[in-house]
Amino acid sequence: MNKKINCVLLVDDDEGTNFINKLILEKSSFAKRIESVLNGKEAIDFIKNNRNNDKPKEQEVEQILIFLDINMPVMDGWCFLESFRELSNEQKKNITIIMLSASLNPADRLKANNYSEISGFYNKSLSVDTLKDIFSLHFSTSDSRSPI
Repeated sequence: MNKKINCVLLVDDDEGTNFINKLILEKSSFAKRIESVLNGKEAIDFIKNNRNNDKPKEQEVEQILIFLDINMPVMDGWCFLESFRELSNEQKKNITIIMLSASLNPADRLKANNYSEISGFYNKSLSVDTLKDIFSLHFSTSDSRSPI
């Protein structure tokens, strides 16, 4: 059976970009659930609400893949990462963060390298090839095949 990511969280203030990325994710059957928020603060709130303490300890924590934009109002991608670092280990468990940006500034890629929380840096918009690459690098096991 093809493995799917439990949840993909799109963090981008551009609703059009979120719409297109969501379509690509849906058509590729990449995730069981796809959510989108418009800034880093909403993403932090999503994580906190998703990782509440009422689950039994033996229940596996849901896997979340975050596609994070850099430039957003309220809380940009860099501030999100600083806030993410302050979350508990249990809240951060099974979360993979991919920076997905339109930035052509080489300094952004260099800065991203300073964050161990970032698992990859890709240019907008998502593509099937990008999803395949991300899946094989971060979610593939010997008993799972790409959902795409």
